[in-house]
Amino acid sequence: MGENKGGILQGNLGLYVAEMLGTFLLVLTVTCAVNGKSDYAVLSIASVLMVTVYALGGVSGAHFNPAVTLAIMISNKMEGGWERGLAYMLAQLVGGCIGAISGFLIYGQAFNIQPKGYSEGVFDIAHAGAVEFIYTTMLCFVVLCCCCVEGKVTQYYGLAIGFVIVAGGYAAGPISGGALNPAVAFGIDLAGTIQHRFGYSVWYILFQLLGSVAAHLLFRCVHSEQFPEQPSFKVVQKYIAEFIGTFFLVITVGLNVLSGNQLAAFSIASSLMCMIYALGDISGAHFNPAVTFAVCLSRRNKITEVDAIIYVAVQILAGIVAGIVYISVWGAGFALGPGHGHSWGAVAAAEILFTAVLCFVVLHCATADRAEKDIFGLAIGMYLA
Repeated sequence: MGENKGGILQGNLGLYVAEMLGTFLLVLTVTCAVNGKSDYAVLSIASVLMVTVYALGGVSGAHFNPAVTLAIMISNKMEGGWERGLAYMLAQLVGGCIGAISGFLIYGQAFNIQPKGYSEGVFDIAHAGAVEFIYTTMLCFVVLCCCCVEGKVTQYYGLAIGFVIVAGGYAAGPISGGALNPAVAFGIDLAGTIQHRFGYSVWYILFQLLGSVAAHLLFRCVHSEQFPEQPSFKVVQKYIAEFIGTFFLVITVGLNVLSGNQLAAFSIASSLMCMIYALGDISGAHFNPAVTFAVCLSRRNKITEVDAIIYVAVQILAGIVAGIVYISVWGAGFALGPGHGHSWGAVAAAEILFTAVLCFVVLHCATADRAEKDIFGLAIGMYLA
């Protein structure tokens, strides 16, 4: 793409049309899927994001989200600079508004962007803002790690980006609705003013943009080599990566279990898959003391004993932090133990068997030399499902 020397639109109109079209399709799918009241609404939204990322990524980069564009801009990865980035944001907001209006016209009804159960005092803007911040951070971070690292190539970037919506949509949806995108929040809020009052999208957008800034900071920590002007984190970035991945995995577990989501396993599996693709090249993406122990025991020089000990400590710490966060959001936790009349012996058998197979899949897919090695994230993540 040549530099824009004759005005912001000259020679670049296709970029903005692609961003508007992709965002339009995304928000249209959101409004139709939510109005359709399907248990698979989140999967539908994630799927349209995934396919449009693959379809239009070669044109505009397929942001379709002002928070993503902001994260890329402040990470100095935006071709065309701030001028093009701001034009992207405008195109996304326009596409989001048109998509929301179209969806509401199709169904003849609108819905509002606000915390779930707000009128009954179940969740307030602080709860909704917290989960919007967390999963917008995750989304922007996956985009940065999968698409903005020089020399890193994976064919599964669209899958990783799209399925952050499966992770965050089911985890955050019962609290905030799971917008994770200022264009989604603004478009739905503005288009729904005929039936509802406008306003909550302003708070959502604030938390989402803060999430994009947080994603940039995390990206700087795990890919300090991309920022030669800052101190290097190379010695500790693999430990930071293990903390980040384990945190997102455990908080997705907690939020799904507390909401009683029937598709919890798929959401949790998606969070693991996305973080494997984002961080596998940094730490190996264990995110699990049992996996770290298995890799260490394999004695194939994939990890040292010292690193294994530090990995386990970091993973446990990340799990504790994630637990504190999801308990703070829901105001409740849950206990581990036998359920539905099962004994501790049955629990032990299930945990041993399925953890063994998980570690087996990791060892064969992620630590062996294979021509189709890019599939490892999908194989490991979907095993949880």
